[in-house]
Amino acid sequence: MIRVGIVGFGTIGKRIADAVAAQDDMKISGVLKVTPDYEAKIAVERGFKVYTLPDGLDKFKKAGIEPAGTIEDLIEASDIIVDASPEDVGRENKEKYYIKFNKPVIFQGGEDADVAEVSFNALANFEEAAGRRYVRVVSCNTTGITRVLSSLMLNGIKIKKARIFIARRGADPKEHKKGPINDVVPNPVTVPSHHGPDAQTVLKNIDIVTMAVAVPVTIMHMHMAYLELDGSYTKEAVIEAFAKTPRIFLADVGAGFQSLAQIIEYARDLGRPRGNFPEVAVFRDSVTVNGNELYLMYGVHQESIVVPENIDAVRAVLGLAPKWRSIEKTDKSLKLITEGKRYG
Repeated sequence: MIRVGIVGFGTIGKRIADAVAAQDDMKISGVLKVTPDYEAKIAVERGFKVYTLPDGLDKFKKAGIEPAGTIEDLIEASDIIVDASPEDVGRENKEKYYIKFNKPVIFQGGEDADVAEVSFNALANFEEAAGRRYVRVVSCNTTGITRVLSSLMLNGIKIKKARIFIARRGADPKEHKKGPINDVVPNPVTVPSHHGPDAQTVLKNIDIVTMAVAVPVTIMHMHMAYLELDGSYTKEAVIEAFAKTPRIFLADVGAGFQSLAQIIEYARDLGRPRGNFPEVAVFRDSVTVNGNELYLMYGVHQESIVVPENIDAVRAVLGLAPKWRSIEKTDKSLKLITEGKRYG
């Protein structure tokens, strides 16, 4: 049983912790919290040991939470660390703690790519993470882009270039101080947005350009993609590629999927924890092929899409399982949609 320490127990960290706890080849050694808030108490209720920074020990005790130790104690008690800290804090943790302990660390997409030796997506480059000390799971939007493009390439559909337009959620549901409230904001106004270059840290040989705006919603991101293919393919071939690929869900208008809100409602109806939807939701009716041009729209659930990637990154780094066995194991343990999917 691999001991996994989670540094950060917020939107992403708590979901990763639950996912680790669902595996039969790894377990949670503990989680790090900076503030003794309701999420720290949730961690205790879930049976996770809670660690904090050295200057926070008394603060936790006063709040009625007995910390298991400091961040250094957590690192020592772990075989691998998953850092789910806020943006840029992971790099600070690396310089202050991780280098000294010389243990493998999985970072998140909020960090710049050079924090790690490799940027990771399970479908695209699982094997590149083997034996690495520092691996970075790319961001939610980059994960969505990389999965969609990889699903085509894995099924023999070659891509010459990708032009992807992103309507980003303005904030996560719990982020009460973020916006916009009544606006559409170029995010950024320059072209490309960071998502295209970020995707190229994984898919190094594809011409990818992205543009993004932030909109006043909290549920999911929406991507509108134009892909130029290296040859003519049928719509049926594209649909079949998506249908076979793990972590891609085809949403049909005829089945009631007319919006991103209905995707999230579907996740709730399935009884998924926190309304998670780690799959990329491709709107089947949007898939349009015109010669060598492919158009489509798909939704990305920013709170959960990277969760299975982190589990696979742990296995990839430590050599616990080959690519497709790990992906299938992760998907089944998290109760993702596996019917009709091809693992290998």
